[in-house]
Amino acid sequence: MQALRLARSVALRPVAAQHRCLATATAAPATASSSSRIAPVPLSNVEAQWAKLSADERLAVHEQLELLQQKDWKDLSIDEKKAAYYVAFGPHGPRTPTSQPGDNLKVFLSTMALVGVSAAIYLGIQASAPAPPKTMNKEWQEASNERAKEQKLNPISGITSEGYSGKGYVQSK
Repeated sequence: MQALRLARSVALRPVAAQHRCLATATAAPATASSSSRIAPVPLSNVEAQWAKLSADERLAVHEQLELLQQKDWKDLSIDEKKAAYYVAFGPHGPRTPTSQPGDNLKVFLSTMALVGVSAAIYLGIQASAPAPPKTMNKEWQEASNERAKEQKLNPISGITSEGYSGKGYVQSK
C-alpha cells in the first residue's frame, strides 16, 4: 500500500519539481492532461481483474478507492467495500501464497521417493559389506568374560568385583 502511494506521488509530481534548475525564471510546470489519464476501472470484481491490470491501472484503482473511502462507509456499495478490502489485504504482492494447491502432495511424494532411494543405498551398502569380525560373535565374547574373570581384571568396579551383575564383554544378542 505504501509502495503504491510512493509510486503515485512520484508519478504525479510535475516535471519541473522533479529536476531542480538553477534558472530564476521558469515556465509554468506542465500538468497531466485529461486525455493521458487512464479510464477508471470498474470496481465490481476487482479480485478477478487485479492480476491483469497494469501498474498504472492499479494505481488508478487505488486512487479511486482512496477517494471513495473518504465518504461515509455506510454509503459505499458492497462491491466498493470488497474492492477496498482486496486492494488493502488481498493475496497479491508480498501476500501472494508461496504454495499452490497440490504442492503438498508433490512434497510428500518427493520426500517418500528420497526416503526410498536412501533405503536402497543403505541396503546396497549393507549387502556389499564384509562379514563382521570373529570377535563379534557371542561365544568369543563369553570366552572374553571368562578370561577377564581368570585374570581378575578391574576388581573394584568391573567384571570381577563383588556383586557385579552386568553383561561384561558380551555385546551380541
